Amino acid sequence: SFLAEERWSVALLKFSFSDMSTGTFLTKFETKSNRVKGLSFHPKRPWIVASLHNGVIQLWDYRMGTLLDRFDEHDGPVRGVHFHKVQPLLVSGGDDYKIKVWNYKLRRCLFTLLGHLDYIRTVQFHHEYPWIVSASDDQTVRIWNWQTRSCLSVLTGHNHYVMCVQFHPKDDMIVSASLDQTVRVWDISGLKKKTMGSPDAPASSSTISTDLFGGNDTVVKYLLEGHDRGVNWASFHHQFPLIVSGADDRQGKLWRMNDTKAWEVETMRGHVNNVSSVLFHPKQELIISNSEDKSIRVWDISKRTGVQTFRRENDRFWILAVHPDQNLLAAGHDSGMLVFKLERERPAYFIQEGASEGTVSQMLYMKDRYLRLAEFNSGRDVPLLSIRKGSSGPAPRSIAYNEAERCLLAMVDVEGGIYELYNIPKDARGSQEAPEALRGPGLAAVFVARNRFAVLDKSRQILIKTLKNEVSKKLPPPHPTTDMIFFAGTGVLLCRAEDKLTLFDLQQRRALGEITCPGVKYVVWASDMRHVALISKHVVTLARRDAQKFEQVCSVHETIRVKSGAWEENKCFYYTTLNHIKYCLLTGDSGLIRTLDSPVYLCKSAGGKVHCLDREATLRILSIDNTECLFKTALVERNYDEVLKIMKRSKLCGQSIIGYLQKKGFPEVALHFVKDDKTRFNLAVECGNIEVALASATTLDDKDCWHKLGAEALRQGNHQIVEMAYQKTKDFERLSFLYLITGNVDKLSKMLKIAEMRGDVMGRFHNALYLGDAAERVKVLREMQQPGLAYITAKTHGLTEQADELAAQLAAADMLEKVEAALLPPGKAGLLFPPTPIFRESNWPLLRVSKGYFDGGGEATKAE
Repeated sequence: SFLAEERWSVALLKFSFSDMSTGTFLTKFETKSNRVKGLSFHPKRPWIVASLHNGVIQLWDYRMGTLLDRFDEHDGPVRGVHFHKVQPLLVSGGDDYKIKVWNYKLRRCLFTLLGHLDYIRTVQFHHEYPWIVSASDDQTVRIWNWQTRSCLSVLTGHNHYVMCVQFHPKDDMIVSASLDQTVRVWDISGLKKKTMGSPDAPASSSTISTDLFGGNDTVVKYLLEGHDRGVNWASFHHQFPLIVSGADDRQGKLWRMNDTKAWEVETMRGHVNNVSSVLFHPKQELIISNSEDKSIRVWDISKRTGVQTFRRENDRFWILAVHPDQNLLAAGHDSGMLVFKLERERPAYFIQEGASEGTVSQMLYMKDRYLRLAEFNSGRDVPLLSIRKGSSGPAPRSIAYNEAERCLLAMVDVEGGIYELYNIPKDARGSQEAPEALRGPGLAAVFVARNRFAVLDKSRQILIKTLKNEVSKKLPPPHPTTDMIFFAGTGVLLCRAEDKLTLFDLQQRRALGEITCPGVKYVVWASDMRHVALISKHVVTLARRDAQKFEQVCSVHETIRVKSGAWEENKCFYYTTLNHIKYCLLTGDSGLIRTLDSPVYLCKSAGGKVHCLDREATLRILSIDNTECLFKTALVERNYDEVLKIMKRSKLCGQSIIGYLQKKGFPEVALHFVKDDKTRFNLAVECGNIEVALASATTLDDKDCWHKLGAEALRQGNHQIVEMAYQKTKDFERLSFLYLITGNVDKLSKMLKIAEMRGDVMGRFHNALYLGDAAERVKVLREMQQPGLAYITAKTHGLTEQADELAAQLAAADMLEKVEAALLPPGKAGLLFPPTPIFRESNWPLLRVSKGYFDGGGEATKAE
């Protein structure tokens, strides 16, 4: 807008940068590789492409920290690379004089553009047109149509290497920087009129003359002179008519344009070697530069100050890139690259739970330097007062609120860490400025009583201070390496030291408990103050505190960063990663609830909704489906009424829930979620539900299923189903034995006839034995040429007629005396008959299988 531009112009006319402090950025991802010369962020996906001095192009997922792909068709260093805004394309330019366009989905080079006569320094896609712009050591800038694969224009005028060229983000202009110590701004509106009417038209016949002398469709609009040495980089501002440049004179320069001219506004001094790259931050009024002096510097335009310097010991910086939509930057250096943020994006907030039923749950949070109050129940969200108004320092890292004394305690990351104690007026509303704060140095500060707060000072001692900022007590922490303290209730702290977290009683000066939990960043207490969630970079740990004990309950590991969390009813902990909301139960069970378009920070959860803040500190309410979480909680607590309600009204399904129920010993519950007959059969057998198993086995008609069903039915004493299973599997031996133990003589007789028809000799003999039919056994033995055994059987059982026939046969074979000798004396002989069973038509109650709660047992119990 006009007013915004005027504000910029007034600020820039009196522009002078002061010295800046050395600090550290928030590094999100880092690689080790050959020298990185080109970088580009993907506009939508969490990807970054890096071109290396050894000719390799690497495609990285910086969120997961994984190398997705690599392309290595260039011969020599690749100095420029860029993602297309919407197409799955990237373009690269190298020392082999070639521009290559790649399709990263197809994972191959689509085509090569030839025309430059020397090293190619940078390449870039146009945000709207099918154009590529390239800068080269052949002292030219070329514009290409990547759809027709032709050169549209050659821009001549520089008389040394052209180190950089970029399209304007909105207007028909490009900016180029050269070692001839100039920056040129080119008007390409004529080229647009000439080519965009018919983008598929063939190249002009005057291509040769254009290559040699340049065309009149692109003209130099501004010539920026002011650097004393070659210029390495130039960038447009995304909104205002500004250009920033960096050169070998170790300076950065800020330039302003209007319709008729461009002029130098200010010079940024501080680098002690060549400035390699310089650009504007896409969201803040900042300039970022890097240099061969092994540093990255951040310059605040609106405050006219240098903000920060980041240094490496051994690596020169060569390239910078900014994400178009997020607060992410990347820098390439001699031994790799890093993706980083300039400051934290997590808003500072504090949850004030209602002390009683009628008390309102509310949240205090920081937004745009204002302390705001949000009530969860009513949706009321109002500013209270301005905090640190006009300050150039960062926003508070964390805040804590003492409602009884209306005091706000804020931690700020400046000068190694300071705390600020504010007294909030009772009538605080709107834009009034906060009273002057009481300040002090410290690594962390938390309230520990109504009128006391604890500070971990820089000498690693715990100071107990009054609300007048006076020290009332000083005591050593439980470990000398303690580097952070967290709130843990009145008079108690959680102290972090290396990979340990200690529950420390300030009054008794002793540790109440200790767990191993490396890198804890945030601590979230449940409302009962008995359970606590400890959030690390990639781990969520749930712990329990009793009177004299502090112990770990379970932990969940994530592959990407955990951002925040909130408890619901002291049972379930919801937490967010960069792109998901997940849950974790005290049993260690965890799962996914929903995906996220952008990171959020959970504040409170209740009734299927979560209240959260996004990175702009905007309060949002998201609906979640927590049925799975509630279902598992009810199962663990054996709240079967609630389980039944959830089963009836929800659509829980899938192999994961079935596997969970089987693993936890609830196959009868899993039956309600399964339609597949094979799975239903296995679950029914596991929980002893014979009726369901029989129905599934009948549908499947599989021999293995019938065998399993027979075994389970026999275990329960349901011999009718056992009989059916044996009949289906044609297991005649087991069937005969079943008839024996059930006393079913008629069916045993049928089994004897079936064995005879099948020619099953052993089956006939066994069935005759089960029936006590000695004559049939004699008959079988005679048929099997066993006259001796047949004679003994007949003689023993008093079958005189058959015995006489067999005796004659044996005498003729001179074997009778030998067989007679084998007969036992009459006094010791006994007849082999099966015992007479008590026949029952109904099943035996050998095993009582009670009806499960989920099979109607619960309703029966209620009826009783």
